Amino acid sequence: MRKSMLMAATIVAAGFVTSAMAEGLTVGVSWSNFQEERWKTDEGAIKAALEAAGAEYVSADAQSSSAKQLSDIESLIAQGVDALIVLAQDTQAVIPAVQLATDEDIPVIAYDRLIEDPRAYYLTFDNIEVGRLQAKAVYEAQPTGNYVMIKGSPTDPNADFLRGGQQEVLQAAIDAGDITIVGEAYTDAWLPANAQRNMESILTANDNKVDAVVASNDGTAGGAVAALMAQGMAGIPVSGQDGDHAALNRIALGTQTVSVWKDSRELGKNAAEIAVELAGGMAPADVPGTVDFTTPGGKEMKAMFLAPIPITKDNLDVVVDAGWITKDALCQGVSDGPSPCN
Repeated sequence: MRKSMLMAATIVAAGFVTSAMAEGLTVGVSWSNFQEERWKTDEGAIKAALEAAGAEYVSADAQSSSAKQLSDIESLIAQGVDALIVLAQDTQAVIPAVQLATDEDIPVIAYDRLIEDPRAYYLTFDNIEVGRLQAKAVYEAQPTGNYVMIKGSPTDPNADFLRGGQQEVLQAAIDAGDITIVGEAYTDAWLPANAQRNMESILTANDNKVDAVVASNDGTAGGAVAALMAQGMAGIPVSGQDGDHAALNRIALGTQTVSVWKDSRELGKNAAEIAVELAGGMAPADVPGTVDFTTPGGKEMKAMFLAPIPITKDNLDVVVDAGWITKDALCQGVSDGPSPCN
């Protein structure tokens, strides 16, 4: 087995790894890109947890290229990493890299996005629940009218997990005729500019007769809000996720309704700890908190799902109290807004 050290599988109680246990291990991280604010936060958490455990961090940025991601992973393997954390650019295109790692006895963690391969360990937030929370907040704010669904990237399974959760919440109102979905579009690469173009097209096609937008993350929400603002429609309910600072500020300003906060510091910390555990020889099933997960394609995987928190104008104090965002950043440009901006 190709390891810089071996540890007993009994190591780690409640996900805690000591520096002595992990010393000499190297964990490689393959990022799909750094265009989104949140990945820098994830990276910081991974680095901190690995440092605390005595392990080394190396990484590569695929810059939104699935081909580059494959070569990045080959390079990380050649550098002698003991575990890989992969944020997949294209969750199907990256599967050959999982094979390469498996051939070298290197465990792979599918980080945040599903890689539909039983050889990978899937770590994410409950994205179906994220979708439910998004739709619930928008529906509570606007229980009738014309809805637009701005979805995520077609190459990211999370986009469909989110959309499924959204539909669960809205289905009864759709069946009753209270809600009509007048536009729906995937957002290539999750790019806000693509979301804005999609939103502009949908507004044009519907003569601006849109009452609510269920956008699947804060980047796409930002694109949708920009399109709405251009038409003088800012303020209609819009959802998002990730707790991006700009999105939280939009909530305080009243131009976004909810950002489902997935504290990526916890996701990154868990990824680092799991990587060290698996690199040390622990079986995926023995990692504390692991559950069985059946993929949409019917494959059985080991997984861990963290719980998300919806942030609205009613609980903005939560993200400030957690140190996720400063009051000044949250309340920029806000006068007489919700707490803590009042």
